[in-house]
Amino acid sequence: MYQVQQFAQLAGVTVRALHHYDRMGLVKPRRTEAGYRLYSDRDLERLEQVVALKFIGIPLKEIRALLDRDGSTLPGALGNQRRALEAKRLLVDRAIGAIQEAEAAFRSGRRDTALLKRIIEVIEMQNDMDWAKKYYSEAAQAKIESRRAEWSPELQERVSKQWLDLIADVEAAMKAGENPAGAQAQALAARWKELVAGFTGGDPEVTKGLGKLWADKANWPAHMKQQAEPFKITPGMWEFISKAMAAKK
Repeated sequence: MYQVQQFAQLAGVTVRALHHYDRMGLVKPRRTEAGYRLYSDRDLERLEQVVALKFIGIPLKEIRALLDRDGSTLPGALGNQRRALEAKRLLVDRAIGAIQEAEAAFRSGRRDTALLKRIIEVIEMQNDMDWAKKYYSEAAQAKIESRRAEWSPELQERVSKQWLDLIADVEAAMKAGENPAGAQAQALAARWKELVAGFTGGDPEVTKGLGKLWADKANWPAHMKQQAEPFKITPGMWEFISKAMAAKK
């Protein structure tokens, strides 16, 4: 048995961290009659698991649930985290590739500012996704991370154009007095749902987080507001599309 100071030195963590893990129920030591913590070799094994899972990015609340079960859910959680890291690696590789392409162009005397713009786009995509995490549950974040590798700057550009075209078409339909239950409005609603599903994958947790993000638009960072400026979805548009979707149901 080890007292807390001894155990902290043995495990390579701080006493403060051990206290925190105790409060969260991650590593629960025995207590002496005087209330002092006593740790065992079994606690060391548990702590090593906690530290390893935390190191690869799994939240502490999720770690407790994983370790307290029979272990059957751990492979799935590790798989989600692996896919998230693979997606981040792909974005880093894209950024490196864009920088290398720009380096080569400038060395050869070709002044192509479009290459510099591409570097910014790749890095901003990573930053924007990180900023938006607070709106999503941990489960939703894992699902978004696992699909991040598919979301290239080229795909972003294509989807942005589709949204701009759709917003213009919805505005035109409203001006023409189209019935939300009519064929044209139903086609617009179908396009709307398809574009949303392209990001959410139809997952209700991701969809819920996306709704929270847009509802908090007034508190977005300035650069995000600027990026969203062309996508002016008015309350009237929301109402029109909502009525069209309700009519479909």
